[in-house]
Amino acid sequence: MVTFEYGDAKASTVLIQPVDDHDMAGIEAEIAGLQRLIDVDFSLIAVKVDRWNSDLSPWKAPAVFGDEGFGDGAGETLANIMPLCGNGDKTYYLGGYSLAGLFSLWAAYQTDVFAGIAAASPSVWFPGFVGYMKEHTIQSPTVYLSLGDKEEKSRNPVMAKVGDCLRDGYAWLSEQGVRCTLEWNKGGHFKEPENRMARAFAWVLARGSGDLSRGG
Repeated sequence: MVTFEYGDAKASTVLIQPVDDHDMAGIEAEIAGLQRLIDVDFSLIAVKVDRWNSDLSPWKAPAVFGDEGFGDGAGETLANIMPLCGNGDKTYYLGGYSLAGLFSLWAAYQTDVFAGIAAASPSVWFPGFVGYMKEHTIQSPTVYLSLGDKEEKSRNPVMAKVGDCLRDGYAWLSEQGVRCTLEWNKGGHFKEPENRMARAFAWVLARGSGDLSRGG
């Protein structure tokens, strides 16, 4: 597992984000955006994921676009991330975009180490995931969810379910007393992901560290 660290390595707030090459291209813009939104020192550890569909999926599922199906590597990926969270004096947050957002939500059901989950445009259309949310207990107290307003207009019948799935999951988390929000962004899935991730992390950090937002 290859990691890249940004920000203040001595900070007591640590953000962890699974990324691919596309995410890495925008990571510095994401960090700059986050620094504009919130007044708190943090470090961000980007965890490079090589097999996106396999390493971030909680269980196997058939392909919904192209020929590549989904594996069940999320457990191993989380096991590799956990050693990054070993300092009891620090507070850890997990977040990601798209399938990494789904992984982050799933991870919140496996461990209580994360003070907040920042799931931007998470792939909650993933078969069986909302049912999993309802059958298990989330262990993170704060969850940010977002979606582009054009994402549920996908021609793909599976991915077009994402809006209804996210509304359902958000309503369920709210009923369970989780501190959460659902933000709607303009555009489709691939519009300004670095800005969406910055807002996602800013929201959970503000709730975890007191209201330190700069109004963004």
